[in-house]
Amino acid sequence: MSIPNLITLGRILLVPVVVWAISQGLMWIAFVLFLAAGISDAIDGYLAKRFNMASELGAYLDPLADKALLVSIYVTLGIAGTIPRWLVILVVSRDIMIIGGVMLSWLMGKPIEMKPLPVSKLNTVAQIVFACVVLGTLGFGIQAENVLVVLMAFVTMTTLLSVAAYVREWTRHMNAVSGDL
Repeated sequence: MSIPNLITLGRILLVPVVVWAISQGLMWIAFVLFLAAGISDAIDGYLAKRFNMASELGAYLDPLADKALLVSIYVTLGIAGTIPRWLVILVVSRDIMIIGGVMLSWLMGKPIEMKPLPVSKLNTVAQIVFACVVLGTLGFGIQAENVLVVLMAFVTMTTLLSVAAYVREWTRHMNAVSGDL
């Protein structure tokens, strides 16, 4: 268990605390914890790369921690009525679709390599920024409706583009002849 992996585990342990803070209306606490999680993500990545502490466990834990945090925040904000439920459904459905596609390809004997596409990375950044701005505006009483609308539109657009890109890649992979893989 390396230091980066311990930091990642700490980020996973933050998830229920952030959900609790949102559900209690303590958005400023959720905002601070979300920022701490983001900083910890940067730190564990830096340590893993800089000091050659990358591990197979970390390669699985890090994206799991990121998804657990983002999905939990979106679902909790949606339940609280703070963000539109259709956006929560879109964001969560995208992740379920990706995981389902990977599992289906594995079950069909054509495992697909898990690698984030550039549009997926952009989508993750958009989701993080949107969640951060939502928590920050709610936590500190800042009025930023226009910014939130633009960010929500960007999250929607990048999520839909990401779904399309993953479907295209999955279809290409599943239709490829075994020698082409």
